[in-house]
Amino acid sequence: MNENPVRWFEIYVQEMARAKSFYESVLGVKLEALNSPGVEMFAFPMQMGQGGASGSLVRMEGMPSGGNSTLVYFGCEDCAVEAARVVKAGGRICREKFSIGEYGFCALAVDTEGNVFGLHSMT
Repeated sequence: MNENPVRWFEIYVQEMARAKSFYESVLGVKLEALNSPGVEMFAFPMQMGQGGASGSLVRMEGMPSGGNSTLVYFGCEDCAVEAARVVKAGGRICREKFSIGEYGFCALAVDTEGNVFGLHSMT
């Protein structure tokens, strides 16, 4: 395999406006609507031709949020900065910034829809 294994991620939500506001506030980004018939989707910013994966928030009938076993990690300069925004944006912190040795640092949080997600940085 000559590429990164993750190409796309989807975070399922029940209330798109609330979830979109949460991620825009925590990550300091603007999500853009995707044209997808029958499914409401807002994509995270992506740079075509760059490494890493992008994805979207998705509201789809029959796909509940929360209780998932997949964990998405968002890249950050210092994950403590984004973690500090989580509670103000309506989420909660599961675990504050912690070391993962030579691989940097992580923080774990829960969004407004009950989904657990991670924040990762090298510092």
